[in-house]
Amino acid sequence: MLSLNLGPLALPIAPLVVFVSLLVAAAAGSFAARGAQARIGNVLTDMVIAALLVARIAFVAEWFDLYRAAPWSMLDIRDGGFNFWAGIAAALLWVIWRSWRRTALRKPLAIGLACGALAWGALSGAILLMENSAVLPRVSLATLAGEPADLAVLAGGKPMVINLWATWCPPCRREMPVLADAQRQHGNIRFVFANQGEDATTVRDYLGAARLELADVLLDPGSALGGAVGSRALPTTLFYDAGGRLVDTHLGALSEASLASKLDRLR
Repeated sequence: MLSLNLGPLALPIAPLVVFVSLLVAAAAGSFAARGAQARIGNVLTDMVIAALLVARIAFVAEWFDLYRAAPWSMLDIRDGGFNFWAGIAAALLWVIWRSWRRTALRKPLAIGLACGALAWGALSGAILLMENSAVLPRVSLATLAGEPADLAVLAGGKPMVINLWATWCPPCRREMPVLADAQRQHGNIRFVFANQGEDATTVRDYLGAARLELADVLLDPGSALGGAVGSRALPTTLFYDAGGRLVDTHLGALSEASLASKLDRLR
């Protein structure tokens, strides 16, 4: 499951799991600190801010050549470009520093973070047990000409990137030129553009108007692929290795840098 649907709103699961885990950490730490002059809520908030800031800076530094042409895009965190391990290191260093300065925070922070980590592990494990997108889905898709298409056959033993999109979706339109360029540049990776819920005429008209030349554009009129992978959010991009195993996902528009970082995992 990649997203949670609340009416017309689709929320990505991963940030929700982190948010709930932080709430558990704050509650447990506050309970442990009762009666003491220690409040960990602000510490946890500052920890998250430090982690996000450092994770973003580290990612931009790693892929600076791709951000150089459009410096303002470094501030657009919607592309999901974060260095996970740099963020974790920053969070731990922040907690250690605050604990060293105030000994009264040590026990509540340790208990809170331990409970938060347990909550994160339990929720992540539960999601994995419900996971049904770990391998290439077997769903009925069609080409723009109306012929049936099979994802495993299209992959042909190559890594595959599957983009779920629609012509009415602004983030889909924003990322499409980035994906089109990647398709031209990476002949060793199969890119599939699975349109969700629209007909061939609508898709052809959009591609013509946008002057996009894409290979492997497929139709999924019933949005069966989104249901199979557990995401109704658009755009959703799935990254499968040469064995057909899911190795990464992205909800929202990809930038050139965030796409490049994920394609690295397929190599």
